[in-house]
Amino acid sequence: MATRRRGNADEPLPEYDFTNAVRGKYYERYSHGSNVVLLDPDVAAVFRDSRAVNDALRMLVSVADAKAGRARDRAHDRRPNRRLQPTASAKAKRRG
Repeated sequence: MATRRRGNADEPLPEYDFTNAVRGKYYERYSHGSNVVLLDPDVAAVFRDSRAVNDALRMLVSVADAKAGRARDRAHDRRPNRRLQPTASAKAKRRG
């Protein structure tokens, strides 16, 4: 059975050695943010580096934007729907 350690809970364990540690070593890099994406091996085999992946994704986005823009333009050019036909109750009121 493990024995409980007594003392301050904020004290590091004796096996942790921070004598050569540098405070904030990766702070600047972290502050810029990162977005790590893992590619499946078959996809990674197609691209030689991250620049190639970014170029392909930018091209895909531009194609999608262009297609969405054309669809939006086509919808605007169409003739409006016909007027709605009167419902059965409206026809009955007219007859009545």
